[in-house]
Amino acid sequence: MANLILGDKEYSNIKNLIFDLGGVILNIDFQKAINNLKEIGFVTFDKLYNQLDQSSLFDNFDKGLITPSEFREELCKATNIIVSDEAFNKAWNSMLVEIPVDIIRLLKNLKKYFKTFLLSNTNEIHLEHLFNYTQRTYNLKSLDPLFDKPYFSCRVHMRKPDNEIYVKVLNDENLISAETLFIDDFQFNVDAAVKLGIQGYCLQKDDSLKDIFKKYINQDKSFS
Repeated sequence: MANLILGDKEYSNIKNLIFDLGGVILNIDFQKAINNLKEIGFVTFDKLYNQLDQSSLFDNFDKGLITPSEFREELCKATNIIVSDEAFNKAWNSMLVEIPVDIIRLLKNLKKYFKTFLLSNTNEIHLEHLFNYTQRTYNLKSLDPLFDKPYFSCRVHMRKPDNEIYVKVLNDENLISAETLFIDDFQFNVDAAVKLGIQGYCLQKDDSLKDIFKKYINQDKSFS
């Protein structure tokens, strides 16, 4: 159990850490993906995203309620664009930049002091790309070794900020909400967790996990 100071606030009696993925552990660049999608024909993808988000297409894909094929088919149908699966996936995945080596080391070391979990809104196209990346870069076939357990929206069929996904993690892992700290880069996801009694911290653009957990960084050079 530890007291942590993040930003200007102290978080007391923390036993469990729950991390978001994109924007917290994984560096992402949405604009890069938008630019690449425009290059293959989705010239108004940013507007398209807002329009189709209202129809639950992206939400359902994040929840794993539709397959990658169905997702691509619906996007192409809405725009009258024909592109190969490979071309679409490459552009779509280009938003996933990297997981810095210091973050890998930090996550491995945090497991010695806390129970750690991942809670991510993501989809199967991104997961396949991400696991290929971690295998190539860090010889990790998945993110499983870095956490006690990862939770992906597309695998559990629910997503943040809906209450049910936070409750699932708490119940499945027998966690006490007041002893749990959730870190996300979207305030509305943090607010949803806090309403359930979880302690929450919204990671700002200038923040870095390796800075706020400075004393837990492992100096192991195995991933150099």
